Parts: sequence; structure tokens; C-alpha cells
Amino acid sequence: MIRAAVAADVDAICGLVRELAAYERLEHEVSLTSEAMARHLFGPRPHAEVLIAEEAGQVVGFALFFHNFSTFLARPGIHLEDLYVQPAHRGHGHGTRLLRAVASLAVERGCGRCEWSVLDWNEPAIAFYRTVGAVPMDDWTTFRLAGEPLCAFARGRPLH
Repeated sequence: MIRAAVAADVDAICGLVRELAAYERLEHEVSLTSEAMARHLFGPRPHAEVLIAEEAGQVVGFALFFHNFSTFLARPGIHLEDLYVQPAHRGHGHGTRLLRAVASLAVERGCGRCEWSVLDWNEPAIAFYRTVGAVPMDDWTTFRLAGEPLCAFARGRPLH
């Protein structure tokens, strides 16, 4: 079953994010707290949405996404930040149902596209995404400005 997350799901979502980080070998980058997640997902100005996959009443996966905007299309889009299903529950269709639910929301909301990133070594995910008709954007490179460099740049301080 796929459903919209509610505030009571925050701890489960945080647990799944930590599992995803371990799978992606990125545990060292996780600094989330349940309080911050609750504020940004369910507070007065939500910044993202989450869909939950359940099996026998147990949370087994999630998709976290938010809206972006394409100037070329002059339409909103959806950026899928995370899609994760616990290993013991893979192969049961949860990932497909989560991705289809996000795609359905994109269509319902008049979005022109749905995009996400995948680590280049994650062959199972890449193969899965290709089966649903997604295509890689090989000509694009993702850049990130975070932490102290973000703060320094925002304040006009020299970076070096």
C-alpha cells in the first residue's frame, strides 16, 4: 500500500533515511533529526512531501520529493530526492508503486517532468529506472554548495 506520510511517520522516515545513507555509503553526511524533519515536512511551510510504502501495516519504504520549476517548459516539475525500499521487501513492487505514485502526482499537478539523481555505481536502481522509461541526463553535472562554503559565499566572504 502507498499512502501520504503523516507527522506520526517522522521517526520511521528518519530510520529509512539512515538506512538509505548506509546503502549509499554516505552515513557520514547524515545530520538529520526527527525535529528538523517534522518541521520541514509537516510544519507551517512544508518543503517536501513523502509517500510511504507499507506491507502488513509496517513501513518498508518511502519516496521524498518536492516541486521545482522548468523555465524551458514554463511548468512545475517534481524532483524525487529519495526513493528507498528496505532490502527484505524489494522485489514486491513497492519501488514501482512509489515511483508510479510520484509520477501520478506530477501528472495531476500539471508538471512537465519528474527528475532524480542516482549514484553511478547503483546498477540495480539504474536498471529499474530504465525499465519505467526514464533516461539518464549524461550531459549534466550536479554541483553542490553546502556547509561552510555555502555560508561563506552567501555572506560574500572569500572562499580561499
